[in-house]
Amino acid sequence: MTKKAIFQIISFLLLTCICVSLVGCKNDSETSSDPKRVEKIVEEIAVDYGAYGAEAVDRVSALLEELSSADAVAGKRMKTIMNMWMSSDLGKPISYDVLPDGLPDTDELCIVVLGFQLNPDGTMRDELTERLTVALSSAKKYPKSYIVCTGGGTAAENASASEAGEMAKWLKEQGIDEKRIIVEDNSITTAQNAIFTYDILTSLYPSVKKLAIVSSDYHIATGELLFKAEAILRANAPGNEKLEVISNAAWKAPSGTLSTMFQAGALIELFGDVKTAFDIYYDNYDIHELPPLK
Repeated sequence: MTKKAIFQIISFLLLTCICVSLVGCKNDSETSSDPKRVEKIVEEIAVDYGAYGAEAVDRVSALLEELSSADAVAGKRMKTIMNMWMSSDLGKPISYDVLPDGLPDTDELCIVVLGFQLNPDGTMRDELTERLTVALSSAKKYPKSYIVCTGGGTAAENASASEAGEMAKWLKEQGIDEKRIIVEDNSITTAQNAIFTYDILTSLYPSVKKLAIVSSDYHIATGELLFKAEAILRANAPGNEKLEVISNAAWKAPSGTLSTMFQAGALIELFGDVKTAFDIYYDNYDIHELPPLK
């Protein structure tokens, strides 16, 4: 059986497991809870902070206590995620153009290159090429590391092209050994980048323990948040994550931002509510119905 076939089977099983919100794959010994109630509280926490930012801290704290009462495990996980999300250190420092010194020069390290929408004909946009240039410099600096290319089919007029496939082709043309390159070509969002990359690495590349995110600078914090959150959701307890984000390298983009509300949608997608996440991505989610902050 090929690695791709094995991945598809494992991916299906794992995604089935994580779709039950933050309750996740719980042990039989853990107290049962109402998944719908847990999902509702998680969504409220994410949307409140996404909409109001620091002004929502008191309400978020109250909701976290409510979540812990509903499900102790979900409460611990969400508190860990929120502490990270609300920290001023998220995504900092940013290392421009190449990964910093001092990272492990072994196959324990994996460079994760986040994708960017392709041109309609399937060719890469300049921004994706710039991200790859940073990844190439970093891969040469750490020649024993793996490189994950992430991103599925986003070319409007070329169904056969994928972001990850084009990225992998470009890296091989620049002299990177094909054995180092891992292709994750099923995702269309950053949340899915995290989910599917986690599936591949933990099932097929057990040597990998450390991740370094490569993207545009405005995207680094979101990438770090989602990859760390996914590891927290999969761990049997906070602190026992199988994968750790330890660094980043970025292309300095002349423009581009990702709002806190966008990050809220991405976290909600990780928790399994894809419909609400896409409503937020496309501004169809009515935040005006949120209760007023007290």
